[in-house]
Amino acid sequence: MDAAPASTALLTDRYELTMLQAALRSGAAHRHSVFEVFTRRLPEGRRYGVTAGTGRVLDAVENFRFTTPQLDWLADQRVVDEDTLRWLADYRFTGNIRGYGEGECYFPGSPLLVVEGSFAEAVILETTILSILNHDSAIAAAASRMSASAGDRPMIEMGARRTHEAAAVSAARAAYVAGFGSTSDLQAGFQYGIPTSGTAAHAFTLLHDTERDAFTAQIESMGRGTTLLIDTYDVGEAVRTALEVAGPDLGAVRIDSGDLLMLAHRVRRQLDELGAVKTRIVVTSDLDEYAIAALASAPVDAYGVGTSLVTGSGQPTCSMVYKLVARGTSTDPDSPLVPVAKRSAGAKASRGGRKWAARRLDAEAVAEAEVVGTGEVPGTLRESLLHRELVREGEIVGREPLAEARVRHLRSRGQLPLSATQLSKGDPVIPTEYLEG
Repeated sequence: MDAAPASTALLTDRYELTMLQAALRSGAAHRHSVFEVFTRRLPEGRRYGVTAGTGRVLDAVENFRFTTPQLDWLADQRVVDEDTLRWLADYRFTGNIRGYGEGECYFPGSPLLVVEGSFAEAVILETTILSILNHDSAIAAAASRMSASAGDRPMIEMGARRTHEAAAVSAARAAYVAGFGSTSDLQAGFQYGIPTSGTAAHAFTLLHDTERDAFTAQIESMGRGTTLLIDTYDVGEAVRTALEVAGPDLGAVRIDSGDLLMLAHRVRRQLDELGAVKTRIVVTSDLDEYAIAALASAPVDAYGVGTSLVTGSGQPTCSMVYKLVARGTSTDPDSPLVPVAKRSAGAKASRGGRKWAARRLDAEAVAEAEVVGTGEVPGTLRESLLHRELVREGEIVGREPLAEARVRHLRSRGQLPLSATQLSKGDPVIPTEYLEG
């Protein structure tokens, strides 16, 4: 029998539940409310964002159930009162969620997720939703920049040893959405069906008396199509030994240190001179999007990326927020919705009202603006709306294979102006325009 899915109910901040308690006491908890997830700005150096983690959000909402031990702990810690505990014991999200499809690009002000329900059942999802979207979208943005720099060359996600074990799995998933083709993390492969890659580390070579012994053992175990790590000792000697052991049909060699540009040219020349013209070269040494771009002219066939990827290449969060933008005038479910927004003299101001979003394309089918509006959608934009239905009256309706998110990302990124994938700093590649309904 499968184990019950883990509850996500305590992956939240205390103030979500204390707000709930106060709202239940005042009666306002039952007002129909609309929350939106958006970011006011892109991280420095980014010209577009990438939506990732949507599928994980759906799992988290579905598993947002308070268990008896959790409720007992909340009572023991006096986090909330008895009335609130009874309400939490029966909690199920029964509202609606729509949002950008996973893999879709986004911009400042894009309403990435719209959560509708009573204030009580929507407000307590804030932290869980933001923690997933902020992390996964940051990884996906970095992965997208790297995969764009790599062009048609395969990308391997290899960051499991550089981050928290659970974050490694979600990072591999986000990277796959944004163009990476495989991961070294077996849990990610098992959980999400992502292809896995990996052969041997330097420890395997050091274990054996000679490099030849190590290569022989690996070839006998994994076949001639395997990838041999050639920079434990002398690279040139390792290439000669590898081909003496495996012959010209060796699958690939991997370089994990040194001047990758110089070594890639030297190794390619040596492989070709020794008849191994089909043997591929994989490089894996602390790469980021800039290093990958610098290797564009090198005879490299694939890249493995770890630390920079799982840390968002210097931007580990997207600064997304979850804000109430409309609420009912009373607890009557038919009461009209009124826009609400935080007033601020600084950069934290927000726009009220339930929103839609569309991407306007020019005559060449290139994106020219992100259009965010309230009220009626102009007829010219109805075919370009970005929201998908994800949850309907508490039921998950928006699950999709991860492969669809990959295809969506490539299509979405491909519609952006060419400057979107330049690594130089700049403003968002298209502006966000607002239409008031």
